[in-house]
This record gives sequence, structure tokens and C-alpha cells, in this order.
Amino acid sequence: MSVYNYTARDAKGASTEGTVDAQTRREALRKLQARGLKPSKIEEAGAAVRAKEASKEGGPADKDLEPTEAECLPFLESMADLVRSGMSAGEALRLLALRLQKSRLRALCAGIWAKLGEGQSLSVAMGAYPKVFDGQTLNLISAGEATGNIRDVLERLIAHFTEQKEFRRKLVSAMAYPLFICVIAIGVVIFFVLFLLPRLQTLLNSLGGKLPLSTKLLMNFASFFVVAGPIFVVIAIITAIGIVRWRKTEEGKIASDALLLKVPIAGSFVMRVSVLNFCHTLAVLLENGITTAEALRLAEKTAPNRALRQQLREATDRVLEGDSLSKALARTGYFPRLLLDRVAVAEQTGNLAPGLRDISRSYRADLDRWLGTISQTISASVLVAAFSFVAFIAFAIVAAVFEVSSSFRF
Repeated sequence: MSVYNYTARDAKGASTEGTVDAQTRREALRKLQARGLKPSKIEEAGAAVRAKEASKEGGPADKDLEPTEAECLPFLESMADLVRSGMSAGEALRLLALRLQKSRLRALCAGIWAKLGEGQSLSVAMGAYPKVFDGQTLNLISAGEATGNIRDVLERLIAHFTEQKEFRRKLVSAMAYPLFICVIAIGVVIFFVLFLLPRLQTLLNSLGGKLPLSTKLLMNFASFFVVAGPIFVVIAIITAIGIVRWRKTEEGKIASDALLLKVPIAGSFVMRVSVLNFCHTLAVLLENGITTAEALRLAEKTAPNRALRQQLREATDRVLEGDSLSKALARTGYFPRLLLDRVAVAEQTGNLAPGLRDISRSYRADLDRWLGTISQTISASVLVAAFSFVAFIAFAIVAAVFEVSSSFRF
């Protein structure tokens, strides 16, 4: 049995403080209400003090230990492990605040536990950390509290964030190799143009003789690159600064995002990722009992592109006005026809949430294949371009050597 400290008001409105013995915090609340007291604050003696100390050690006052978005998934996994074993959410938080080794995660649990001790609900307490938990997570936790299915909500949130983490890992892996090849190719070109060709040009000029056309083209390109290269770099820096400043305005963000959607490969990638996030998030929200209107509002915010997000917001408005989801999404022009047909079938059969889950799963597999193809294409194109340039340099050098040597008279 635990001891709980409380602050309450009696029937006359007078404030009183004291302690009460109870197995759980809920039982302590019932005992106080049986005495005719209205508790305003109740917390377990000793544990709350240690939780506050843990919070002070790694709380928001210490910027290096302030909880971030990276703590969201570990927090949910730790909570789910204890809730799965039969603990209540409050008991799980109290234990985590005292037992966890990671400072940031311990500070997060301690802070939430302290707020629970003040009488706040779990979703409200988690809402005090907006950098860690987004709106859809808080709404799902709130729905789980209302329905008593907090365990199921935690499991689905963990699956959702795990899939997102795995997708980001695949994305980084798919784009890392093409980026590496591009950097190496640019480095090879710069080395030849800035270091090798000037020395070769000095040698050929000292030997005299007529140079072939390929060598002249190479020399002219090197001279142009040396002179115009710094100018292009300065122009690129000024342009980048201007774009950054332009994107700080709301009009600039929407206009630049709309322009990005028209770029061949980048636009297709942004649309595919946004469509996947929208379908997957909407499925998770609907499966956890969130109303369709609230689920659509939360799902549309997952689109990173503001122009696309604006189109999704208009589609949500059409759904709330009575239009079907498939027709509203079709008007955006960003959703594939086959996907829309599957959404329409899911609506007609009344299985929208499971249908969206299946759609997101198959669409993720399709996106993985598309990323693999794009990665291989970019890598092959860069390699071919780099090897072609190096081959042209080698041909120009060899042709110049033969041309100069043929002019010698022994």
C-alpha cells in the first residue's frame, strides 16, 4: 500500500492538506471523495519527489537534456512494455521516471508523471512536450483514454512510427549511393580541370606544334571554368540566400513548393511520399476511433509540401460538405487512379480504415521499388557522364601527345 499526499477542499470550500493510504491513485481519489473532499492535487509520497528531482536533472531547464522528437518512439515502446504486463499508464510512468538510464527519456517520463500527479490526464500531460509528441499522437492517446484501449493505441502508434522510421532509413540508403557518386564525379572533374590540365597545357605549349581539335576544346573549357567558375559559385550563393529569404514568407513557401511539384523527379518523389503519409496516417487515426473529420484534418498536416497540403485541405472541406473521399482526392490531381479506385471500393464496403491500411502497405512497396529504380538510374547516369568526361580528357591528352611527337624532326 502506498501513501499519497493530497491538497483538497472540503464542503465549506476550505483548503486542506494531508495523506491517505491506498493501493492506487484512483483508490485514493475515491477515499477522499467519500470523505466529502474535492482533491485539487494528489501525488504519491516519495515517488513524486524523486520524479521531480529526475525532472530537474534532465528537464527543459537543461537545453542539452531537453526531450526531442527522437524520444517519442522509445517512450511509447517503454510505456507499452509495462502496460502490456498489466500496469496502468500512471504506474508505468512512475516506474520509468525512476528506472530509466537515458537522461532525456527519464526527464520526459518524470515530467509527465509530475503532471499526472497534479490531476492532468495522460494526453494533456504529454501535450506539454510539443517537440516530442505531435497532434495526431495526442489525439490518439486521448481517444485511448476515453475508450479504455490505451494499450491498443500504444501498439498502433509504435507500429506507425516504426514503419516511418524504417521508410526514412530506406530513403537515406537509396539516395546515399547516388549522392556519393555525384560527389566523387565532381571531385574528379575539378581535379582534372584545376590541377592536371594547367600543367599539361604548359607542357604542350613548351613543346610547340599544332594541337588537335579535342585538345583545344579541352583547354578552352578549362580556361573558361577557371575564370567563370568562381562567378558561378558567387551567383549560386546569392541565389540560395534569396531563395531562403523568399521561403521565409508564406507566399514564397507556397509558390516554391508548388514549383517543386513540377520538377520531374523531385516533384514525383514529394507527391508519392505525401500520398503515402496521408493514407497511412488516416488509417491509423480511423482505426483508433478518431472521427472522420478530425482524422482528415490531422492527416492533411502530414504533407510536407504546403501546396499539396492546401489541396488536401480543400479535399477535406469537400468531404465535410458531403462529397466522397475518393472524389475529393481525385480533384487534387495528385492521387493515382488505381489508388482512388481502391479508396472508392473501401468506402462502398464500409471498410475505409482497413482499406487505407492495405493501400498504404502496397503503395509503400511500390515506392520502395520506384526509389530503387531512380537510385540505380541516377548512379548509372552519373557514372557514365563521369567516365565519358575522363575518357574525353584521356583521348585529348593522347591525341595531343601524338600530334606533337609527329611534328618532331630527328
